[in-house]
Amino acid sequence: MGAIAPGLAGKARAAEADDHSVAVLLKSRAEKDAAMRDDPQSPFNHEPKVAFTPLKYFPPDPSWVLHSKLQVYPVQEPVTILDTKGRKRDGVIYGFLTIAKDGRDYALRVYRMSGPAGAFYYAVWFTDRTTGDTTYAVGRYLDFEKVEDPEHVYTLDFNLAYNPYCAYTSAYGCAIPRKEDHLDLAVTAGEKKWHE
Repeated sequence: MGAIAPGLAGKARAAEADDHSVAVLLKSRAEKDAAMRDDPQSPFNHEPKVAFTPLKYFPPDPSWVLHSKLQVYPVQEPVTILDTKGRKRDGVIYGFLTIAKDGRDYALRVYRMSGPAGAFYYAVWFTDRTTGDTTYAVGRYLDFEKVEDPEHVYTLDFNLAYNPYCAYTSAYGCAIPRKEDHLDLAVTAGEKKWHE
């Protein structure tokens, strides 16, 4: 058997990596379903209880795994975010990530929000062309953990975009993305609307 050309070998390794990533993602989704169904802290088990049915997702798509450095604003503008229960949450617009998709660049804002007892956390949320159609009408979230290295390249996996708890029950209030958080493209990855 002849040797595999370097370019083909690279493609084969990339395909194997994609297959592994998809398997990990599907396993994670199954585990999340089990936790949503069984965990006493799940929104489905919060009073008033909501009957559980499996969460809905777009098929895994490696093309929605994107990379970007965090650009921190030199002056961080204070911001008040409203939630779905009308409450106010204070924070600052900390910076932004630039994502490239289909030949265009889009800014994804990163917020630093005030938590209890002087703590804070970072938040990324967005709406897009699927919002209110195939995805939750309020918007979706991505987990974000800030790294101190300013040269760090973040992985933004939109296959992991998820609905806040208010998508399942009115017992919870969740932060509402601002109009500036809209991505003018259809993010066909991650979690869909839970119910029609």
